[in-house]
Amino acid sequence: MADNGAPDKDKQTMGILRHLEELRKVIIISLIAITIASIISFAFIEQIVAIITKPLAEQGIKPVYTAITEGIFTYFKIALITGTVFAAPVLIWQLWRFIVPALYPHEKKYLYRLVPISIILFIGGVVFAYYTVFPIAVYVLIKLASEFDPMLTISKYLSFTLAFMIPFGLIFELPLVVYFLTSIGVVTPEWLVRNRKYAIVITFILAAILTPGPDPISQLIMAAPMIILYEAGIIVAKIVTKKKGRQV
Repeated sequence: MADNGAPDKDKQTMGILRHLEELRKVIIISLIAITIASIISFAFIEQIVAIITKPLAEQGIKPVYTAITEGIFTYFKIALITGTVFAAPVLIWQLWRFIVPALYPHEKKYLYRLVPISIILFIGGVVFAYYTVFPIAVYVLIKLASEFDPMLTISKYLSFTLAFMIPFGLIFELPLVVYFLTSIGVVTPEWLVRNRKYAIVITFILAAILTPGPDPISQLIMAAPMIILYEAGIIVAKIVTKKKGRQV
């Protein structure tokens, strides 16, 4: 009996080793892509910093640093973040090659649809925040404390920027989440409409958690698009439900 089971155990061991080898390749290629993209980004670091600090420059404010290593380490951090963003197609492709072979056909179909849309929505959320609500938030927060002279360190400003931008990218995924949940029958348009008032309350709670500052202005600025996206989710749910009704 032990001899008969040995080949199966060997196959399982070989399968695990093969997956680990593939995972190692994915990690190595991803790290190489991030490293190359980060080095290229560092060559254009001044232009990238100018883009990030544009809302401050428009108010005549130049960020400072208070430690000898703070400036250069912030440069490295920005280059790494930018490099990761530019290397994202390679990272996604490597992750795709690793995951897809283990998926069922219907799961692959969902991924083919949802992954590109989710990336577009995330980027759209970040771009939307950068060109609209983020400059407004920076302007309002600085003007509200106009009796003080602003002396903003570049590291803290970068942390504020990331803490503001990334949630917007995630928030813009809401219509896609609603599409998926409606497709599998977890939610309905009627349920979303019925729970709208609770969603608004939860939205303001999330805005209070996600915004980097405790002030109500930035919380309101973040909550408003979330409410609009919830309404967009209701429209998406209605479209999906109508489409499912036609198929039935």
